[in-house]
Amino acid sequence: MKFLFYFPIYILSSFIIQIFICLPIYAGDFQKGVDAANNGDYATAYNEWHPLAEQGDPSSQFNLGWMYVNGYGVIQDYKEAAKWYSKSAEQGIAEAQLQMGLMYNEGKGVIQDEITAANWFLKSAEQGNAQAQYNLGWFYTARNIIYAHMWWNIAAFNGAPYAAELRDMKTEEMSLSQIEEAQTLARECLAKNYKGCI
Repeated sequence: MKFLFYFPIYILSSFIIQIFICLPIYAGDFQKGVDAANNGDYATAYNEWHPLAEQGDPSSQFNLGWMYVNGYGVIQDYKEAAKWYSKSAEQGIAEAQLQMGLMYNEGKGVIQDEITAANWFLKSAEQGNAQAQYNLGWFYTARNIIYAHMWWNIAAFNGAPYAAELRDMKTEEMSLSQIEEAQTLARECLAKNYKGCI
C-alpha cells in the first residue's frame, strides 16, 4: 500500500516561511568591511564584521577589538575591545594574543596583571610574532637576564625595532657565560620553532 503525503499549498508555504523566520540570517562580508575601514567608513566595517564576529570568525573578532580600542566608528571601550580580542586570541590569532598581552600589561579593559600579559605574549611569540618576543624581553629584564637577552635576540632576528639595541645594552650587564647561555637558548628556540623556549 502506498501512502501519499499531501499538504495543501498554504500549509506548506506557511511551514517554509516559519523555518526561514526561525533560522538565523547571517550577514557580513569580511572584505567589504576591510575596504570600508580602509576608506574610513567604520560604520559599514562594523556592520559587516559584527555578524561575522558573533558567528565566531576570529579575524572579524580581532577587527572589532581594534575598532573598540581605537574608537573607530564606535565609542572607545577597552572592556569591549578586550572581549573581542580575547575571543580572537583564544582561537590562536597571534596578533590578538599580542593585543591581549598589551591590555593586561597596561590594565586597559582588564585588571592589570603582568603574569597573564606574559602568558599571552608567550602564546603569540610561539607563533613567531616579533613584537610579542620583544615584549617578553621586557618582561624578563628584571626577572631573568638570560631570558631577556634570549627573547630580544630572537625578536631582533625577526625584525622587531629596537630589540637588537636592548639586547646589546643587556649584554653589557652580563657575564660571558650568561651571554653564551642566552645565545644557546636563542638558537635552540629558533630550532624548535619558538615552542617550549621557557
